Amino acid sequence: MKQLVEGIARALVDNPDKVLVEEIVDGKEVLLKLTVDDSDMGKVIGKKGRIAKSIRTVLKSVSNKKKVNVTLEIVED
Repeated sequence: MKQLVEGIARALVDNPDKVLVEEIVDGKEVLLKLTVDDSDMGKVIGKKGRIAKSIRTVLKSVSNKKKVNVTLEIVED
């Protein structure tokens, strides 16, 4: 799932080399922390959070298939 979020984020931003996803696994709970360049933050979140919500929807579909609970956190510096 980490690679999925990285791929989506890198496709959206202007600085794909600054995309970083940290994966923290605790049993069936997975926390993904997405960090991007400050100038690309709006592109990952989108207007009214629509892009972030879409990424979370895709993650929810994948996590349901794998029977784990995934949370995406977009980290600001």
